[in-house]
Amino acid sequence: MEQRFLKVPRNERGRDFAVGDVHGHFSRLQESLDRLGFDPGADRLFSVGDLVDRGPESEAALDWLARPWFFAVQGNHEDYAIRHVRTGQVDVMNWRGYGGGWFLDLPEDRQKVYAEAFAQLPIAIEVETSDGAVGLLHADCPVLFWPRLESALQDRYKRTSAACQWSRDRLRQMNRTGIQGVRAVVAGHTPVAAPLQLGNVYHIDTEGWREGYFTFLDLESLAAWPHEVVTELMAEE
Repeated sequence: MEQRFLKVPRNERGRDFAVGDVHGHFSRLQESLDRLGFDPGADRLFSVGDLVDRGPESEAALDWLARPWFFAVQGNHEDYAIRHVRTGQVDVMNWRGYGGGWFLDLPEDRQKVYAEAFAQLPIAIEVETSDGAVGLLHADCPVLFWPRLESALQDRYKRTSAACQWSRDRLRQMNRTGIQGVRAVVAGHTPVAAPLQLGNVYHIDTEGWREGYFTFLDLESLAAWPHEVVTELMAEE
């Protein structure tokens, strides 16, 4: 059964990290994890989505999703795959231009395997920490009070999930309002030169899949590695 909102208890054994968009560069991700000192026996990694497209290793997504310490939300590129298989209502030329060719060129039976795996991913994840819950989604939170998101994903699924996966409004507007009822919210989707904090929303897609680097945000301390978070005050300068 598809679970749109996943709640994960606190990690009592090790550390929890969020990472920005991967886009088919799992070897780079593993190299970065090695430099971070990630311990798969105790630590956990939470992806803010867009595991696939653009890079050469998109087919490795299923292997990573099978790892017990790896969690991910659906990004808009996973949404492409799901909708293509279920409805056929995808602009395939547009998607191919954004790196979806690997999927479109798969046999239909393999497309279904990937689409089904992606459909099992939640739209949002809530991870408990010692200082309160941290939320993760791909693009933006469409509600101002985090606890309402779970019901919104049931009652207004299409509109709410679309905002969670596709919206760039917060960064475009440099909106510092923040989200109440949660310690922090972590998102990717829109590339930033350095991890950026707007209110209590952290944007961490620093283009490790292109010429940038993967940002890892420690969910306990909210500290970023390898470069510090740019605060909202610095962003005004």
